[in-house]
Amino acid sequence: MSSLNYKHLRYYWMVAKTGSIARAAEQLHLTPHAISGQLSEFAQTLGVELFRRSGRKLELTDTGQRILSYAETIFTTGDELLEVLRDQTAARSAPFRVGIADSVSKAIAYRILEPALKLAEPVRLVCREGRLAPLLAELAVHRLEMILADRPMPTHLNVRGYNHLLGESGLTVFGNLRLTKALSGSFPACLDNAPFLLPGEDVSLRSKLLQWLQARDLRPRIVGEFDDSALMKAFGKAGAGLFVAPTVTADHVCEQYKVVVIGRIDSVVEQLYAITSERRLSHPATVAISQAARQHIFGATQPAS
Repeated sequence: MSSLNYKHLRYYWMVAKTGSIARAAEQLHLTPHAISGQLSEFAQTLGVELFRRSGRKLELTDTGQRILSYAETIFTTGDELLEVLRDQTAARSAPFRVGIADSVSKAIAYRILEPALKLAEPVRLVCREGRLAPLLAELAVHRLEMILADRPMPTHLNVRGYNHLLGESGLTVFGNLRLTKALSGSFPACLDNAPFLLPGEDVSLRSKLLQWLQARDLRPRIVGEFDDSALMKAFGKAGAGLFVAPTVTADHVCEQYKVVVIGRIDSVVEQLYAITSERRLSHPATVAISQAARQHIFGATQPAS
């Protein structure tokens, strides 16, 4: 015998562990006939008897028992090696560091970033949330690969960065059912004097929303202002006031916060940008994010009017 056939040894190991050819064949996804033939060939190659019949059962011979001991060590060690290699592969997953402006809807942020988790070469997603200016400072010193923001990078900043428009969405007005029933008139007239939750001053669509209301001579009662869109929605869920969110997230908002749609404002548009240090997107994660956003997230909605 010039060398050991490890495939035959594994078949023998499985039969010895399970106690029958039928059970081993089931685990190995082979036929019992195939396993039996391989075992016979293995025994002939070794020149020893591996099993003896005891009624309908197979029992290991003394030699078979010694071979099983070695096989157990070999294949257990091999499985441990594979586990170590899997852990090392996971540890080598390159970090993909993203800054998320706190004015960006968390629901949109998740949907936009999700494709980065499905790459053939895995990345470890690292998210940082904050105001845009500090995030741009992090991008400038290469502590971030990308920033997700609701506005382009200001032109006066001395930061090497490029704006990549991912898409845009009109707005939808939401409210909880109790508050909705108390509204008078149709949309948008029903917004006049209605309790309203306004995005904070750091949110780009705030000024456009206020202009839209003013142009229609609508004066809702502003009962709260929020930089954090998730906190604003939580207050809206509790019935503190009506609130707006991007139309592309309408289904999620209704389901998550148990609110209903009051109406749509298609002429007030929220834009989403990926800000990177790349003029042309080349990082696999940013390319996947951009393509998915344009084709499946924002591309699935009607353009704003």
